[in-house]
Amino acid sequence: MRRRDFISLAGGAAAWPFVANAQSGDKVYRIGILETVSASMNSANLNALRKGLNELGYVENQNYILEYRSADGDAAQFPALANELLLRQVDLIVTRGTPAARAAKSATDTLPIVMAAIGEPLGVGVVASLARPGGNITGLSAFVTELSAKRIELLREIYPAIARVGLLQNMGNPVSPPQWDATKTAATALNLSAEVFDARNEDDIAKAFASANETKVNAISVGIDALTQAKAGMIADLAARYKIITIYPAREFVDAGGLASYGVSYPDLYRRSAGLIDKIFKGTKPGDLPVEQPIKFELVINLKAAKTLGINIPVPLLDRADDVIE
Repeated sequence: MRRRDFISLAGGAAAWPFVANAQSGDKVYRIGILETVSASMNSANLNALRKGLNELGYVENQNYILEYRSADGDAAQFPALANELLLRQVDLIVTRGTPAARAAKSATDTLPIVMAAIGEPLGVGVVASLARPGGNITGLSAFVTELSAKRIELLREIYPAIARVGLLQNMGNPVSPPQWDATKTAATALNLSAEVFDARNEDDIAKAFASANETKVNAISVGIDALTQAKAGMIADLAARYKIITIYPAREFVDAGGLASYGVSYPDLYRRSAGLIDKIFKGTKPGDLPVEQPIKFELVINLKAAKTLGINIPVPLLDRADDVIE
């Protein structure tokens, strides 16, 4: 047994009353949340998780409690935060993103882990397979690699005159290199040149946009990462300042002022993760629950941002959008 696993189990005596209560139907579950951004920035996803749990008969502060921990854009904090959740004697950990999932799995090989969203489940040391992930972890995929190419195609639709595109992403995230490969392949197919901007901190983001402006990169696709999520507003402001057409991987970036996003519906993934949590609480082993694929995708366009950039969004694209912000 690892020492950190022992930490979570050492409070077993204190947890016994909860076990006794569970036998009479009064179990109060403690759900740990290991997140990339603050609860206020993550409210849409948290509310979706609560809704999913409520639909299954769980009521917050009655039969479950949330223990929220945020890395605030710094993935290096995840290991310490995962151990902090173990000290809180949580019954299960919910994660978002590959670094968070890896940190949770490294911290414990016994406590159940549900990935509310992970960019790439395979090949990053998280699950053995999608059908039978094995161990103590399961969850939902966010399809980030597959959607990277689609966003380049959408950039061309938004502004057909683009010639050079960039990918802004933290290349230290293990899911980033495949996204860059997909971006390059899509750009080549459209006769565009492509450049990667490796952003691992706030200064890198500012330098990336300054460099893109200087080298005439006129469109940027933003990858999803703890850093880019935490700095969504900053990225949108820089795109507006430098008049660079930018597309994002999730609606939260458009809500922060970005031009357009295309990706999975993260609130839908969080709502569906409640079903996995319920199955685990009812006795199913996480490793026996297949990693689920996304079923809801959304295109969101911000006309106010388009006006700031001085572009007109094509009507056919507006007609296809799931939501248009006036």
